[in-house]
Amino acid sequence: MPHTRVSRRRKKRKLRRRVYVLAPLLILFLSAAGFLISLYIKADTVFTASHEEDTRAGGKSELREEVVNPADDNVSILFIGVDTSEKRNDANPRSDALILATLNSKEKSVKMVSIPRDSLVYIPKVGYETRINHAHAHGGPQATIETVENLFDIPVDYYVRVNFEAFIDIVEALGGITVDVPYEMYEQNSQDVADAIHLLPGEQELNGEEALAFARTRHYDNDIERGKRQQEIIKAIVKKGASLGSVFKYGDVIEAVGDNMKTNLTFDEMKSFISYGLEGTNLSIESSSLEGTDYQPSNAYYWKLDEAALEQKKLELKQHLEIE
Repeated sequence: MPHTRVSRRRKKRKLRRRVYVLAPLLILFLSAAGFLISLYIKADTVFTASHEEDTRAGGKSELREEVVNPADDNVSILFIGVDTSEKRNDANPRSDALILATLNSKEKSVKMVSIPRDSLVYIPKVGYETRINHAHAHGGPQATIETVENLFDIPVDYYVRVNFEAFIDIVEALGGITVDVPYEMYEQNSQDVADAIHLLPGEQELNGEEALAFARTRHYDNDIERGKRQQEIIKAIVKKGASLGSVFKYGDVIEAVGDNMKTNLTFDEMKSFISYGLEGTNLSIESSSLEGTDYQPSNAYYWKLDEAALEQKKLELKQHLEIE
């Protein structure tokens, strides 16, 4: 009988120890699950509010026979950077940055092409050649998509129009990003205060205002290098966002993006792109720009595209999208 009581006490002690060990783990699991659920709800709410209906016939590019599904198909996304701050107060300004990205679903690879804002191209909306950044002023994202499709002869499936204020908010939400500044620069801030931003050359962490200045400056080189800097900013944001330490900052990042973005992507379609970062650690992001030369026939300056290089880029993007 005494032996039975001792055995019961020992079993109770073992049970208590297990409870003490499992309880914190259970609390941690429930807390993590609750955080992820709240994050999902926030993302759904914010990004759904950023969605704009695709007004194209059939909800697809005219260069597509069928509607694409980013979960299975290779797709393209046009990123349109604009300045629609209260200070500018312009509903349809000229685009300040254009980056066309093609995504290969099987390879989990991305190709980004910066299109210089002064590129001399044909704009279908107006029926003549001028700077590509005028397309947005004449017809918003739709006119810009038509222009880019005409330039590359590939479908533009989706667009993401981002206010440059998003650079500041997203970088601040992530706690800064690391980039390699090529030279010393003085640049205005988001409020157009001259020389408010001073950066020295070298790899360093930039805050939101500094990242915006780094992405926008054109005083020290040209649009080609500007496009490269913008791509570097995007890569730095992706790298910082994918780090484990940024998980608890995702809520702020979601709000920063949602407040400054309009897109024809639905929330479900956005979720499809998560696989590019989750399936393996070798996500390939290749960046490039459009070659050309300075061209100034009168008082207007243009970037005249190199036709041979443009044809090569068209072929490269078609192959990446696996379009015959």
